[in-house]
Amino acid sequence: MSQSSSVDPPYGRVWNFSAGPSTLPVSVLEEVQQDLMNYKGHGMSVMEMSHRSKVYGDIISGAEATLRRVLSVPDNYSVLFMQGGGTGGFAAAYLNLFASKAVREKQHKLGKQLSCDYLVTGSWSKGGLQEVTRLGAKPNVVLDGIVPPAKDPGSAVSYTSLPPVSEWNLGNPEETAFVYYCENETIHGLETPASLVLDAVDPSVPVICDMSSSMLSRPVDVSRFGAIIAGAQKNMGPAGVTIVIVRKDLLERDESDNDAVQRIPSVLDWHYFDKAGSMPNTPPTFSIYVCGLVFKWVESQGGVSELETLREARAGRVYSMIDAHPDFFIGPVDKRYRSAMNLVFKLPTPELESQFITEAAKHNMIQLKGHRITGGIRVSLYNAMPMEGAEAFVGFMKEFYREHGGNK
Repeated sequence: MSQSSSVDPPYGRVWNFSAGPSTLPVSVLEEVQQDLMNYKGHGMSVMEMSHRSKVYGDIISGAEATLRRVLSVPDNYSVLFMQGGGTGGFAAAYLNLFASKAVREKQHKLGKQLSCDYLVTGSWSKGGLQEVTRLGAKPNVVLDGIVPPAKDPGSAVSYTSLPPVSEWNLGNPEETAFVYYCENETIHGLETPASLVLDAVDPSVPVICDMSSSMLSRPVDVSRFGAIIAGAQKNMGPAGVTIVIVRKDLLERDESDNDAVQRIPSVLDWHYFDKAGSMPNTPPTFSIYVCGLVFKWVESQGGVSELETLREARAGRVYSMIDAHPDFFIGPVDKRYRSAMNLVFKLPTPELESQFITEAAKHNMIQLKGHRITGGIRVSLYNAMPMEGAEAFVGFMKEFYREHGGNK
């Protein structure tokens, strides 16, 4: 096999297929590099700058304004720059929703603790369920993967598909505080269509979505969600920032209800961060700055509609190779729910998988090893991965198949 891909990235870089932190747009990195020592003539780097300075105030407000434009965020939603990632969001969603005035009043009217609905479609949503259970929630499991067939009752639950909506166990809306799901499961490579959830849930119940690995990859009707939580390190910037987009009525609190806020750590309190403009303390200033540049890059690419076109084209090229040779590139996920961000497959033997990863690295393609839970191969195609990267990977797949599968 040849030792390099037909088109290599600039600056001696590799094709980085990491599931996160992930590749960033080269033009963004170039701007960061240009302004690293002296940001726009202010004599210091952004990472040295006081978050209380006017210069940084313009940076963070500009980042928020651009994100609002890119996603068409309605005025009745707050945009927060927080920390903690999706894992912090597990607790934050539950604690903040159960502190909101609307949920407290609903619970008081019911006369007992409200439940919260969880769609478990993989490891990340399962982690959310486990966290809120630990915190004292009364979760209702709407679905947990797909049930093993009756003829094989001993097999494990599989996160390779979704049961039909008619089999979902959604709670009574009058007894439900919110519905939580993870749109894209990075480990299992399963993506749940937003419309499937939003159309199934009663409009009176807020839907909370972890969009960490699918954010900005397609248009989103923000108005149909109660809150969207997204770690930045997949599609938006460096690790360290968590974006929260939350409907403002869910931030309202009854000031006389002390019990509503006593359990919320300040660093997870959406109401607290909203009142302070995302800066009650020192935020991850540099990461937010880079996110702002990525948001501008999204605009320069034609917005999320254009990125959706690119995302489908990239994923389509890889999946077409998988589908053409299903006995060699073994894709476990139901085609209806295959992720366009994290594409997973296995090869006939573990030895071939190790060889695939080793030889791919010689072709400047790295971070292809599947998660330790699932094994196999995982290729992450986030927004900043150009079509050339996907084409180079497909070219390598073809070569590898010719050598190890085509004539076997």
